Amino acid sequence: MSIYKVFESMAQYISEAVGRIFSPNDDAYPIIGVQPFSGEPFQEAKRADW
Repeated sequence: MSIYKVFESMAQYISEAVGRIFSPNDDAYPIIGVQPFSGEPFQEAKRADW
């Protein structure tokens, strides 16, 4: 493999990565809005006096 091909493949690899990072999201999440919290609120652990 010539050095030109190595640099060409590296440039293609990096440009595809940059294009993927800065492209719009292609996630298919449903548009459902804000969901109410249905869990237990966090309570700090009580200090154990030994």
